[in-house]
Amino acid sequence: MNDLRPGNNASEDGGGGTLNSAGGLKNRGKRRRKRRGRRLSLSGKRFLYRILHFFKVLGPGFVVMIADMDAGSVTTAGVSGARWGYKLIPLQILLIPVLYLVQSLTSRLGCVTKKGHGELIREYYGEKWAVFATVTLLLVVFSALITEFFGIAASGGIFGIPKVYSVGISLFILILVVFTGSYKKAENIALIFSLSGFIFIPAAIFAHPDIHEMVFHGILGSQPLHDKNYIWLIAANAGAVVMPWMIYYQQSATVDKNLCKKDVKLAQADTLAGSITTQILMIAVIVMTAATLYKAGIVPSTAEALGRSLIPLAGEYSGLFFAIGLYSSSLLAAFVVSMAFTWAAGETWGYKHSLNHKFREAKAFYFIYIALIAVSAALVLIPGIPLVKVMVDVEALNGFILPIVLGFLIVLAGNKKILGDYVYSKFSLSVVGLLGLVMVLLGVLTVLPESWFSWL
Repeated sequence: MNDLRPGNNASEDGGGGTLNSAGGLKNRGKRRRKRRGRRLSLSGKRFLYRILHFFKVLGPGFVVMIADMDAGSVTTAGVSGARWGYKLIPLQILLIPVLYLVQSLTSRLGCVTKKGHGELIREYYGEKWAVFATVTLLLVVFSALITEFFGIAASGGIFGIPKVYSVGISLFILILVVFTGSYKKAENIALIFSLSGFIFIPAAIFAHPDIHEMVFHGILGSQPLHDKNYIWLIAANAGAVVMPWMIYYQQSATVDKNLCKKDVKLAQADTLAGSITTQILMIAVIVMTAATLYKAGIVPSTAEALGRSLIPLAGEYSGLFFAIGLYSSSLLAAFVVSMAFTWAAGETWGYKHSLNHKFREAKAFYFIYIALIAVSAALVLIPGIPLVKVMVDVEALNGFILPIVLGFLIVLAGNKKILGDYVYSKFSLSVVGLLGLVMVLLGVLTVLPESWFSWL
């Protein structure tokens, strides 16, 4: 008879140890899988949180970048495609880092200091310099607003809508936006108009571009740098890529949105997303006119003429989409441009200047905004206003005033007392300064007489 005592049970003494060991390994494997699952779950939650937080931060950079593609920029891109086909597409790609580098300085200043551009100039360099910078900004803003209302009028004119209706309705919308009661609501409306600009993409698709020609003759093709007209269009595209009002708007909007230091990286991501998007839309306009007007040998000089020329070549849908894109871009730019000065004036002269304030709390703030857009809209309704001359004047003013704004931007971003640990290195600021100088020179180049290009 077998001994059934535990000490003498072979299966428990030898095999039992194996079973326990196997069970232990199995349990340890389960625990490892659970820990890995928790880590993956935690990282997924963090990723989801960052995505949601990005959409909360999204706004100041994205809106101002899409506004940069205003009536003047749309016209320039359209003429570029109509005259040179796909040749100027590479330039639009090269301008992305320029846009990002300059505007990312403003987002960081706004997040870290929670003060607008005008307020920082007044605080660190005195009221006289702040007033000087703000008054010069007004010259650019007023001229740009007239251009934007011309774009609004042109978008309606493509389908025969009298400008008194298109301009009048737009004036009402612009006033309505600032009386929504908060910055967040106003920004949401601005984002809707920003997304409306994406309609340039289907407009380009309806034009049926030749992909082979676009890639091998446009993007990878030779550049006619010996031609003075081509050089002028390079200058026109690059010279207006950064406007003074963009710097003021983004920093003030960052403050009004109540972003802070922990939002710096996401605010810069917002700026990068806007930089890429606005140049994609510029490329879409070039593709649209290159596929149609360039092949037909038609080079219109105004936005309205561009839209009307597209209809018989690409169909009514293409013309309609172009008109909608031009209208939304011009309306968005009119809001951004006017808000840039309205915020800057409040920062400079020290009165309440937030969209979160009610009208009775910030009467001067709202009065300046309404006066700016109302006077600009009224001037556009005057018959015989020379649109081309106004657009050239805007380029000229930008070329002369941008150095002032960029100069202040660079010294503010390089001041450790202002940004502390977030201060930019001298190398980074030197790169921005050099790129800014090139943009200024190109902007001035567009307003020089054609005789200056005789050496080409």
